[in-house]
Amino acid sequence: MVDTPPDILVVSKFKEHFVGAMVEDHETGCWGCGLRLLLPSYSPIFKCGWCGAITTQNERKCETKYLWWRHARDRCFVCVLLGFMLFVICGGVWAVYPVVFSISYFCGIFHSSITVILSMITLSMFSLAAFNSPGTPPIIEWGSYPVVGKGYLENYTFCHYCSKPKSPRAHHCSSCGMCILDMDHHCPFIGNCVGAGNHRYFIAFLVSAVVSTIYVSIMSAFAVWHIWPPLPTRSLGDLSGMNSYMAWRIFKELIFALLSSALLLSPRGLVLVYLFFSSVSVEMGLIVLLLQQLCYIYQGKTYISHLNSQGGDEAGEKDCKNILRFFGCPYTVSRYLPNVWNTPKRHNK
Repeated sequence: MVDTPPDILVVSKFKEHFVGAMVEDHETGCWGCGLRLLLPSYSPIFKCGWCGAITTQNERKCETKYLWWRHARDRCFVCVLLGFMLFVICGGVWAVYPVVFSISYFCGIFHSSITVILSMITLSMFSLAAFNSPGTPPIIEWGSYPVVGKGYLENYTFCHYCSKPKSPRAHHCSSCGMCILDMDHHCPFIGNCVGAGNHRYFIAFLVSAVVSTIYVSIMSAFAVWHIWPPLPTRSLGDLSGMNSYMAWRIFKELIFALLSSALLLSPRGLVLVYLFFSSVSVEMGLIVLLLQQLCYIYQGKTYISHLNSQGGDEAGEKDCKNILRFFGCPYTVSRYLPNVWNTPKRHNK
């Protein structure tokens, strides 16, 4: 028996360990241009060097099991919101305008015109946001080398649910069952996604809804002030020595008087009280949503891109030109305004 030198044993063990740790490459195809690529088997994602398409090997297909239930749920929300809007409009006309017309005929005609204008704008913007297409990615040719030019599918991914390419600005909505271009979010109250095709209508609806609810709250408070029953008066004694106990007693008496007089309200007065509190609560939520949307537009983002950019670098540049570009202002206007906003500061010597 011949003894093996120690250095040869170390080399042989190193070779065995090295061979066991190697992973064989495998051949795969790019979905964009059809080129065959040799990639490591552990590579979860790769980008084609010719067409720029991105392939994810472990991407799962979206489920379609509850898609019909999502559509039914969203349509129910749309019907509920339409009913509430019609109730506010009809209830406001029935409850407010007898009081307004009792003041003067001109005042009644003026406020009736404002009501018609706000109602038409709000309902039309809501309908456009709810029933317009939110925007689908453009249809492009893919799958073979001759029809895909270099860089034509740059950073495109493949949507296994729609079975077509998906641009970097698109996102697949599981509720709508399709890819949406510049998708902001899926809004159940309009039963539709908010994307490139209806984002402006959605912002216009928020603005008109905020103005309408503010108008409803002001007019309902004005009408309640005129038809509220007189408060029952009770003797409070000597008020010369005002202290915390006396202030609390006056507050309790005032609340008791309001509740006692509220029992004498007519059905019109009860509707006015409900309109006031409901319009105030709705307008607070709408104002918060509108400010959030305008903040994302100012940053050049959508809600989904904001979520994706958390923890990383900022994707968009904050500028008022983003708002002008979003609302489609002319290029001359957007070119002139930054000259005013970004005027360099003058330093005095």
